[in-house]
Amino acid sequence: KLHSDLDKGVGTVKYTLSGDGAGTVFTIDETTGDIHAIRSLDREEKPFYTLRAQAVDVDTKKPLEPESEFIIKVQDINDNEPKFLDGPYVASVPEMSPVGAYVLQVKATDADDPTYGNSARVVYSILQGQPYFSIDPKTGVIRTALPNMDREVKEQYQVLIQAKDMGGQLGGLAGTTTVNITLTDVNDNPPRFPKSIFHLKVPETSHVGSAIGRIRAVDPDFGKNAEIEYNIVPGDGGNLFDITTDEYTQEGVIKLKKPLDFETKKAYTFKVEASNLHLDHRFHSVGPFKDTATVKINVLDMDEPPVFSKPMYTMEVYEDTPVGTIIGAVTAQDLDAGSSSVRYFMDWKNDVDSYFTIDATEGTIATNELLDRESTAQYNFSIIASKVSNPLLTSKVNVIINVLDVNEFPPEISVPYETSVCENAKPGQVIQTITAADKDLSPAGQRFSFKLSSEVSNKPNFTVHDYRNNTAGIEARRNGYSRRQQELYFLPVVIEDSSYPVQSSTNTLTIRVCRCDSDGTIQSCNVEAIFLPVGLSTGALIAILLCIVILLVIVVLYVALRRQKKKDTLMTSKEDIRDNVIHYDDEGGGEEDTQAFDIGALRNPKVIEDNKIRRDIKPDTLRFTRHRPPAEDNTDIRDFINQRLQENDVDPSAPPYDSLATYAYEGNGSVAESLSSIDSLTTEADQDYDYLSDWGPRFKILADMFGEESYNPDKVT
Repeated sequence: KLHSDLDKGVGTVKYTLSGDGAGTVFTIDETTGDIHAIRSLDREEKPFYTLRAQAVDVDTKKPLEPESEFIIKVQDINDNEPKFLDGPYVASVPEMSPVGAYVLQVKATDADDPTYGNSARVVYSILQGQPYFSIDPKTGVIRTALPNMDREVKEQYQVLIQAKDMGGQLGGLAGTTTVNITLTDVNDNPPRFPKSIFHLKVPETSHVGSAIGRIRAVDPDFGKNAEIEYNIVPGDGGNLFDITTDEYTQEGVIKLKKPLDFETKKAYTFKVEASNLHLDHRFHSVGPFKDTATVKINVLDMDEPPVFSKPMYTMEVYEDTPVGTIIGAVTAQDLDAGSSSVRYFMDWKNDVDSYFTIDATEGTIATNELLDRESTAQYNFSIIASKVSNPLLTSKVNVIINVLDVNEFPPEISVPYETSVCENAKPGQVIQTITAADKDLSPAGQRFSFKLSSEVSNKPNFTVHDYRNNTAGIEARRNGYSRRQQELYFLPVVIEDSSYPVQSSTNTLTIRVCRCDSDGTIQSCNVEAIFLPVGLSTGALIAILLCIVILLVIVVLYVALRRQKKKDTLMTSKEDIRDNVIHYDDEGGGEEDTQAFDIGALRNPKVIEDNKIRRDIKPDTLRFTRHRPPAEDNTDIRDFINQRLQENDVDPSAPPYDSLATYAYEGNGSVAESLSSIDSLTTEADQDYDYLSDWGPRFKILADMFGEESYNPDKVT
């Protein structure tokens, strides 16, 4: 309520209200000054309001007093319950934890004024989850309330927590939340086999390394605490088997380490131990974290293929062994209870099988072709054995046959030698060291011996010195050699081996005599050098050869230039277009000159030809040829030829062999006709003399004479 001292209660004063919430939340009676709330207030929404009030004269509208400010504070009541803003909660605690082990802390929030009364004082309690867990009423910390809670018994717990204000008194507001608590696993349980004996049946044909069975120990723990390691306890049959752990199923997988044989042993018994990999020292007192079970394996009898007595056979045979000779045998047996016969045959996948054969019943291997060690020193093929009772059951074995060498090749000089001896060689001087090679497979310690052939032993030009280490030296026996007397010497050397039978060969060495300096360095071995004058050096010989080559080149160039110059002169005289003089007094080269004119008419009088252009000059323009009427039979030429023929037939001095007689007869006329231009069919009008003006100033007058008038047929009347 507002009141002014100037208000006499007669209605002359008017009260006004302004500020925070005026007109919306609060209103004022203008006459009495009473302030009223026109809607509900919420302290949690707005805890106070600041307003301004003033007293105004009703008539003059002027303020009677200065404006005054006041605050309206909203008083709190317990109208908000506690709330768990982070709920619901999820927590975990290890199993077998002691009483009081920390689990989780929860917190509830009350929106009421914590400074006024107990509206915001919260107390926590458990509505559901006892007697397993407890909670601190003030802090909200949840702890375990029972010892040795086992995850394998119960893993999940749901706890209902209540938060109540007013200090938990009657009439207080409350809120709840849920806490889901999981017991985490610890390794508190050892692995246990569900039974003490496991029986397995395994075929004897099982492959080494294959899995033949599985056993499993049960561990109620979880995760890595349930990981199990299996081991075979040393004992009966343990060395034939192995066991590993399947990391997904934690089963023990038994594998075969060695092959089984029903005929050798039909059953095996051994023990398997299962233990945890990750142990917890807090539970060692519970007992050993492992368990043991017995595994009995019964071997099943299977129809097996034959078994060879050896994994591989190696045989030897001499290369000269006759065809059909037995060189060895393979043996295979059927080890099953009802033993069956075995048959042998070659594996025909190999190309070398044709060299050998095998007896199908006995397994003996014999040669089928002649063997040559130098061609193939070793043969490698396979033999297959099958059971008669079940041919599909087969086994294979490799056979290696080494071909032994027989001394059939004589030793020879290993490489071709180019041997030379100086003219100034001394007796006993070694001019060449030679070695030998043998195509046979030489045994260890085989020796080669060297000696001169008996046919030259009495000619002491050279000798052979055997060094007893498979080498020999060629030594000179004379004091100097002459190339002029003999340039080449041929020395036959006999080489023998030490094998049986002894093989030998004669090898001829070619020794060339060379000119050397005083130190023994070869200077020349050429044949031509023998005939050169003494004292002429190599440089002088080269200079002489160069001079000869230069002279030959000069002569060839001179001849070529002369020919080229002569050819150019001839072409210039014939093709010069400025030459206006034509020579007609050319007699030619006689009847055998067929290039200057056509002599076809003389050889065959009956041939009628058109007039041809001369061949000895280059025509300037194409001229029309005149046609002559066909000539009559030239009887005078025929009579002349017959007369001369008779004269030669009766001439006793004529040669008795065929010869060519030339008859120089010109006849009574010339088919070449006249060379004059008087009878030419062409006229000056047909000629074009414009080219004369292109010949230069010397032909200017001639060009003006022939070029003044042009022939025009249209002007002729």
